[in-house]
Amino acid sequence: MKFSKKAFGLALGILWGVSIFLATICVMIIGGGNTLALLQKFYFGYDISFIGAILGLIYGFVHGFIWGWLFALLCNAFAGCCKKEEKTV
Repeated sequence: MKFSKKAFGLALGILWGVSIFLATICVMIIGGGNTLALLQKFYFGYDISFIGAILGLIYGFVHGFIWGWLFALLCNAFAGCCKKEEKTV
């Protein structure tokens, strides 16, 4: 079974981007979020604000897409290397 690199990247990118967006919005409404503020070290310009939520969505999508694409690439590479070839007589 082979994974589609583009589909896996898109799925993980959307999931990660929307997760950061929703987490930022929830922290804005409820309060707190000291741990979420640490994303400022990884995502330039990120802040606990609406603009920060949009930036987190974009950065999260790109970040998730890259890691999803790489994961699918590695899974496909390792799944193909261990296949047994059947000999026909």
